[in-house]
Amino acid sequence: MSSVLFDVPGPKARTRNKYLNVITVLVVAAIIAFIVYKFYESGQFTAKKWEIFTFPRVQEKFLEAIWATISAFGVAAVGSLILGVVLAFGRLADTKWLSVPCYWFTEAFRAVPLLILMMIMYYGLPSVGVEGMTPFIAVVAGLILYNGSVLAEVFRAGIESLPKGQGEAGLAIGLTKGQVLRSILLPQAVRAMLPVIISQLVVIMKDTSLGFLITYNEILYYAGVLGSQGQYGSPILPAYMVTAVVYVGLCLILSGLAKYTEFKMSSRLKVLKTKVGMAG
Repeated sequence: MSSVLFDVPGPKARTRNKYLNVITVLVVAAIIAFIVYKFYESGQFTAKKWEIFTFPRVQEKFLEAIWATISAFGVAAVGSLILGVVLAFGRLADTKWLSVPCYWFTEAFRAVPLLILMMIMYYGLPSVGVEGMTPFIAVVAGLILYNGSVLAEVFRAGIESLPKGQGEAGLAIGLTKGQVLRSILLPQAVRAMLPVIISQLVVIMKDTSLGFLITYNEILYYAGVLGSQGQYGSPILPAYMVTAVVYVGLCLILSGLAKYTEFKMSSRLKVLKTKVGMAG
């Protein structure tokens, strides 16, 4: 018995794999236990280091930092999706004066590290006379330019992966190419590429943490502020542990919303197919 990619393991191989799995689990558990023990030994779990989180003012400021992160993510996510669609349509245009600039725009901003984009926005533009550049604007602009370029490639690949006959059928009934892209190809591409799109949105959520380097008061920045409080034992590790839990929670909520959206889209598609079948 064999599969296409590999031979099915026999009794000896299955027994060996079981032992290796057990050993791996024990090694990982031992490493985690050692790390937790070192944290305990260094006093990271003492009440003094966690006392700062019991103050109402600290909790209020932490909630404000969470809201700052969500705000930056929300604006950047919407802006990235819009820019991605515009660039994808531009790259698929028949006219070179539109497709070529969109191609170079996408390639350029995909290649520049996001942190450099944020620093150019916040430190570079004011030095050449651009006024009103706040940390929020710098973070959001950097996220939109970078992730919009990445999503443009996602949308373009999704549209080009669809059968060409669908676009040709739309053109045959009198639709323009723009109408075919908007009404026929893009909805199908979004549905097919939804897991990749959601993954990129999670990346946007996590990349808001880079804003702390340009003094944007998001979660990671405020965690650094809390960790520098010497009168409470400089609770650096507890602050970052709480921050990590918050980021995990936000990403889980985003993934849950994405799965719900995917489920609703699939349900509507099944209903539509059922109606078409009954009509036929």
